[in-house]
Amino acid sequence: MMKTDLFITGGVAAILITAAITYTLRFGGLMLADRLPRTGPVRRFLDALPGTILLSLVVPAAIHAGWVGAFGLVACLVVYIKSKNLLLTMVGGVLAVWLFRQVS
Repeated sequence: MMKTDLFITGGVAAILITAAITYTLRFGGLMLADRLPRTGPVRRFLDALPGTILLSLVVPAAIHAGWVGAFGLVACLVVYIKSKNLLLTMVGGVLAVWLFRQVS
């Protein structure tokens, strides 16, 4: 017979500890944000981080997808250059990949 315990031993403690760590890091980030420089090279570096993180997630996936991924990246680039809108860029890339897959 299978054991059907609702909780794994230590599972609730692990969840609570993980939640405490997560919220401590988030709160610490909010407290640190007030002390960060508003101008200069550190500020430019921090402003560039979201884009670099997004690229580090998207480009390997696009390369793995092959021509479909390359087509999606080019579509994203074109939409972003024209609109400067991140939401439209994502929608354009998804639609381009969908269209490419429908045609091929």
